[in-house]
Amino acid sequence: METSDRAGTLTPHVAPFVGASAAPAPLTWGQQALWAAMRRRGAEQILMSLRRIVATPRRGPADLAGVLRAVGALVGRNSSLRTRIQVVDGDLRQVVAATGELPVAVVDATTEEFATHRHDPAAVATTVADQLAATPFDHAREWPQRVALVRVDDRISHIVVVFSHVTVDFVAVETLLRQLRLLLLRGAVDAPPGPQSVDVARREQDVARRRSARAVAYWVDGYARLPSQTLPWIAPPATPRFPRTILVSRAADTALQLAARRCRVTGSTVLLAAVAAVVSRWSGSGVCGLHSMANNRAVAGYADAIAKLNQLGLLVIDSTDRPGFDDLLPRVWQAALQAYRHSYYDPTELGRAFQEAGLPFETGVSPHCYVNDVRLAADTDPLTPTVDETQLRAVMAGTTIMPAESLDHFTWRMRVEFTDQPGAIGIALTGDSSHLPRPYAERFLRDIERLLVEVAFRDLPWPWLPSAPPDERARPGP
Repeated sequence: METSDRAGTLTPHVAPFVGASAAPAPLTWGQQALWAAMRRRGAEQILMSLRRIVATPRRGPADLAGVLRAVGALVGRNSSLRTRIQVVDGDLRQVVAATGELPVAVVDATTEEFATHRHDPAAVATTVADQLAATPFDHAREWPQRVALVRVDDRISHIVVVFSHVTVDFVAVETLLRQLRLLLLRGAVDAPPGPQSVDVARREQDVARRRSARAVAYWVDGYARLPSQTLPWIAPPATPRFPRTILVSRAADTALQLAARRCRVTGSTVLLAAVAAVVSRWSGSGVCGLHSMANNRAVAGYADAIAKLNQLGLLVIDSTDRPGFDDLLPRVWQAALQAYRHSYYDPTELGRAFQEAGLPFETGVSPHCYVNDVRLAADTDPLTPTVDETQLRAVMAGTTIMPAESLDHFTWRMRVEFTDQPGAIGIALTGDSSHLPRPYAERFLRDIERLLVEVAFRDLPWPWLPSAPPDERARPGP
């Protein structure tokens, strides 16, 4: 690892590791899916990294040698962290190393280089994390994580780890960080390590086949019911092609809590239903397809697996009988449940089944909407605010909407993300500018906010929104 290029003035060290050997194994299904997405996204694969910062425990040793031992022990006990992806006999395989050294960079937070951070170790760690993640992983040669330590005088204050999402998912990362904290505090982890990536891959070649077949059948049947295009073509694409627009709304955040309480459902269900309603209204189709991500941790034995298990789910939501919003909610919940149950599958078999059914697969961009609810505080606040409708509508005046970064390549025609914001909810839309130019993207976000505020106090009959998008949306494509 060329540490001097990634985080300014770094001192290179290594964390030696020793672990059990393992025979090469295929990629897991989750890895295969992400590998295909990386091929489509090209340079945008730098987004495929998970950045984490761990403050060293105040009660434990935080000297350089002790922290390096803890990092080495973490890698030694988890074969997924000492796995490379290489071509073996013409096929991609996970190749585990029994012993080796993990490069670790050490950053002195008190140097003049970081004076702009007021020598704040946490701020330095954030900068270092960004720099470590700035270069795509070379999975054939690198270990699937990069590590740096932030030092203040003789004490390590923070451990920066950038994981490759090709190897681990969000749940696995949190498990690994808990292990790291125990290794820092106690020098050992009493519990045995969970299943590793090679273990999951071998199971997928055997006992998981029947589950995959059921999931593939569900996907083929569901996808065949969906319109070929969610949104009509409007204009030639802009450059970059996929702009991102972010709406931040206190009103929508409060409305979400009120609607969830009124309808006795989770906030996540309300958000999914709101997106489905707006997509259906804009598309003019009574059958809406949404994608979501499932962590697949409910599969027996996978709760503490150190692997990439999350895969895409497909929600098929039928509103052809024109239900009110309250009646739409249980349909969305059922669709989400079915999507979750059928989100663990072999991508190769799914592609083969789509081809046999004459359905598009891996064409570069999915025509349907991906919904990603990444709110950390989702459905955890027991207190619902007391506010009347007039007050809530007045709060909408404070909503902000602004352009954000754009991408040249993207996997989705449109993606809606829900994020935590101080006292508010963030709703971000990344969309193909041929179908969602920025003015349309802004209106789409406003429609979600407006719908949430409406359903906070009452049921809304179909068509949920008072007006459809402008007539020019019906223009044919190129």
